[in-house]
Amino acid sequence: MDVPIQVRPLALHEPAQCRVWDAYVRACPQASFFHLSGWARVVEQVWGHRCRLLGAWRDGHLVGVLPLAEIDSLLFGHSVCSMPFAVYGGVAADDEQAGQALDQAALAWTQDRGADSLELRQLQARHIDWPRQDLYVTFRKSLSVDDETNMLAIPRKQRAMVRKGLGNGLRAQRDDDAARFFALFSDNVHRHGTPAMPRRWFEALLKEFGPDAEVLTVEGPDGTPLSSVLSFYFRDEVLPYYAGDALAARELAANDFKYWALMQHAVRRGARLFDYGRSKQGTGPYSFKKNWGFEPQPLSYEFQLLRGQQDVPQQNPNNPKYQALIKTWRRLPRALVNRLGPPIVRNLG
Repeated sequence: MDVPIQVRPLALHEPAQCRVWDAYVRACPQASFFHLSGWARVVEQVWGHRCRLLGAWRDGHLVGVLPLAEIDSLLFGHSVCSMPFAVYGGVAADDEQAGQALDQAALAWTQDRGADSLELRQLQARHIDWPRQDLYVTFRKSLSVDDETNMLAIPRKQRAMVRKGLGNGLRAQRDDDAARFFALFSDNVHRHGTPAMPRRWFEALLKEFGPDAEVLTVEGPDGTPLSSVLSFYFRDEVLPYYAGDALAARELAANDFKYWALMQHAVRRGARLFDYGRSKQGTGPYSFKKNWGFEPQPLSYEFQLLRGQQDVPQQNPNNPKYQALIKTWRRLPRALVNRLGPPIVRNLG
């Protein structure tokens, strides 16, 4: 007879329970960096969103996990998501029985909280009958232990940009804090007309994940910071997740050099997979990553719509209703948008 599944929450701030959760996440092939308890902890700490770690148990053993966060916003609605500010999330489980039990528990909690929707952000589709968001893809590619092999795997035109950066005397340096990264990041997102996250978000991530979160900054020959990336390390993967560039970076090929330097550095750390992250189809970042020889992989963002909700939420810059706001945002002083941005970002997830 099948042993029944029990779903119950684990305590986010109880170290012993989090160690059990994180050990399962690191061993489960379906899990990602964003399933780690630390991500939910920082989301709760910095943004104030209520988080819940659902664990599926069979015969006393953890057999599945689903981290959730509730976002209740006057601007963008009331939702539950796995996970906010993350590209991956959703159910990670040993089998379908455990996965279905977690789905049911997540839906019950979403209904209990009075939310309008439940969103699961997954690499693989799980529910063909759920409404989905098909806007995003991810880019993932294996790394060789040999630098020359990795260089030759980059298509010729993009490889020429990497060599241009090398010829310009650029160098990459690991930073101990988020200061230089944040200056470049906040300037970059301002130019694109989108609100920036606060510096304390990045500092909290660096503190929470220790050596598994790292800043790499590219300097010009005179030491001027040109480009920077905050990456996460998970199992044998490196995930360059947040990045920023100065205006001068393009002319010096600092952005291309940055990702090449990160590949080299990550290989020496033992990484064997480079996760270039999520991009919207048809955008500049999408084309940039394809030009590096990465093939897009569709992401499956699945929704349960509740309380009369008819459409999948479209909280992204492609939504036509945000275009006027984006144009106005670009014209505002950066000091002002750095103050106004975090409350807006908080409600987007």
